[in-house]
Amino acid sequence: MRVLIAGSSGLIGNALVSGLRESGHEVRRLVRRAPRGGDERGWDPPAGRIDDGAFDGVDAVVNLCGAALASGRWSGARKQVLTDSRLEPTEVLAEAAAEHGVPVFLSASGINYYGDTGDREVDESAPAGEGFLAELCVAWEEAATSAARGGARVVLLRTAPVLSGRGGLLGPLKPLFRLGLGGRLGDGRQYFPWISLPDQVAAIRFALEHEAVSGPVNLATPNPVTNAEFTRALGRALHRPAPWWVPGPALRVVLGEAAEEMILSGPRAVPRALPGAGFTFAHTDLDKALAAVL
Repeated sequence: MRVLIAGSSGLIGNALVSGLRESGHEVRRLVRRAPRGGDERGWDPPAGRIDDGAFDGVDAVVNLCGAALASGRWSGARKQVLTDSRLEPTEVLAEAAAEHGVPVFLSASGINYYGDTGDREVDESAPAGEGFLAELCVAWEEAATSAARGGARVVLLRTAPVLSGRGGLLGPLKPLFRLGLGGRLGDGRQYFPWISLPDQVAAIRFALEHEAVSGPVNLATPNPVTNAEFTRALGRALHRPAPWWVPGPALRVVLGEAAEEMILSGPRAVPRALPGAGFTFAHTDLDKALAAVL
């Protein structure tokens, strides 16, 4: 299978490129700078431009574009960046995929689609929640669906925070925990869906290769944990105590709306679509997952 990937320079993208090539797929990467190798093609999403030939012989497109959410307070300008970095590339890619008749279109989304669900467990059949992130995910997914006009099987990758020893969520946390500064955030009862990087890559590859997978899929372990449980598990993995507590009001003062939606609340989201199609997660126990990635 020849796979065209946008957003291949990030944590997930780099791992996916390697994983697909190791399993025998050919990977072509879209880049916003001048192409440097035979596997690269240039594009400019704001201008709606993609290099000629980028879609030649392509069997599937994977869209992983999107600016980092965890970047301080969400000012109006920052929200616009977060929105534009997702919707613009997705619209351009989906329209191009439809025009070229690409059979498979996988597009990133977020597990925050469901908003804050408290103790209520949700799967892919649940409606969208409330808040900026949920609304952003809805618009992001809507932008991807135009690929279906050309007959594409569209898969919406609702990704949970990814655990990796090479960055991502654990990047800024490891130094703090190793200094003994780890601790729960807010009351610690908010749910925290997660997925290991190896499972993330394996799940995307599975979605590419299996025609039974379409529509929204939760890329999250079947066993979400609370923030307090995650804090204790990371402390154990790094052999450090995690005795501290950061009050919710303090986080709201520093991060505002971002604290409320990303840290102090979350969905108790579980996967149904992938296991239903035959996918098996390698890491479902948090302690074992942390040991594997760290």
